[in-house]
This record gives sequence, structure tokens and C-alpha cells, in this order.
Amino acid sequence: MNPPVIPHDALIFLDYVGIAVFAISGALVAAERRLDFVTFVFFAVVTGVGGGTMRDLLIGAPVFWVSSNATLLICIGAALAAWLVPNRPFAGRALLWFDAAGMVAYAIYGASKSLDYGIAPVPAFVMGVLTACAGGIIRDVISSEKTILLRGELYITPAALASALFVGLHTAGFPGFITAPVAAAAGFVLRGLAITRGWSLPTYGR
Repeated sequence: MNPPVIPHDALIFLDYVGIAVFAISGALVAAERRLDFVTFVFFAVVTGVGGGTMRDLLIGAPVFWVSSNATLLICIGAALAAWLVPNRPFAGRALLWFDAAGMVAYAIYGASKSLDYGIAPVPAFVMGVLTACAGGIIRDVISSEKTILLRGELYITPAALASALFVGLHTAGFPGFITAPVAAAAGFVLRGLAITRGWSLPTYGR
């Protein structure tokens, strides 16, 4: 395995941020459906670990959540927070912003971890996108929601921008403390514009 692209402590922070916000987004779906607490936990766990699990299986890494208590405890804590907060003021449109933050963090974390495991830059970029998007897609599918991929607004594109910038800047020789913030800001701003202004790419036939 190569020397870490991002310092270990920063990498763990990114991982926990991605897990937490995706888990909250999953729990909020359960809240909107008025489901029981066990289902809250299920949605939080599946959304929080889905993308990272697929990434680790593909790059040959140990699946990240099976050797530590922290990941599942974060997911359970997210479910508990969504369950206990009265009237859930962070539900509704806030779900999109939690998802956007998790997407950006996970795009960078997924690309960085893949590079650490010796994955070539282009596949590492793809792993960043997969890590960022798979959890939200799984959440939408199991809740019978129209998946974010079919809603028209930019979703994969901001994740791809964050992952591509991170990998590109790293390949060009920039250090992690520059590549990660630049990539995160670009991806989050683009996703934010998609949320607030409905930005989308031209579709087939138009």
C-alpha cells in the first residue's frame, strides 16, 4: 500500500463525516415515512455504509465497518437523533444538504483510500464517485423513492467533480491539505447550485 495521500487523522475525519451525514439522511427518510426505530437504524446503517462497502470490496480492502465499533455506533446515533428531535426541523429540504455534505466527503475519501491501495488514478476517480453516490441510491431504492439519478438535477456530476479534482490535483503533485479542501468546495458548491437553482445537464434528445 502506498503512503497515505491524506494524513491518517484527516482521512478518519472525512470517513466519519461521510458516515454521519449519510446515516442522518437515511434516518430522515424513515422519519418522513413515520417508521419504527429499528427501521430508522436500518436506513441509517445501509445509507451510511453502502457506498464504502462496495468500494472496499472492489479495491480489495478490508470492509471498513466490520473491524470497528465506531461506524455502526455513529449510524445508531444518527438514527437516535432523527428519532428524538421534536418535529425534526432538519427534515425536508435539509435532507438534500446532509446528502450533499456526505457526498462530497465520501467522494474525496473514496478516491483517497483507493489511491492509498495502489489503484490507478482513473479507477480511483470512479471509486470516489461510487463511494459518494451508492449509499444514497440504495437508500432511495429500498424506500421506493424515485432515485436521485432520475430526478434531473445534478447529483453524480458534483461527486465526479470533487473526485476528479482531488485525483487530478494529487496526480499533479499538490499536497492533500490543498487537494481535499479545493475538491470539497467545488463539489459542494455545484451540488448546492443544483439544489437551489435546479441546475441539470442537457438530456438525451434535447
